[in-house]
Amino acid sequence: MSTTTYGVTGMTCGHCVSSVTDEVSKLAGVKDVTIELVTGGESKLTVASDEPLDVDAVRAAVDEAGYALTGATA
Repeated sequence: MSTTTYGVTGMTCGHCVSSVTDEVSKLAGVKDVTIELVTGGESKLTVASDEPLDVDAVRAAVDEAGYALTGATA
């Protein structure tokens, strides 16, 4: 099991959280997605998966939801 936390900017409400959660959850191997919403700042997206995810795939999922991925920490 792998858990990685990413920064996401542009999120302001529960709908934002839902949109990002839905898109990231579609990635292969994802088991759990949690988001700590920071309105007007960098929210924390934590993803648990079978194996480490390709950061470009996570970035694409977040982009699809309309937000920007800013970084990752294991």
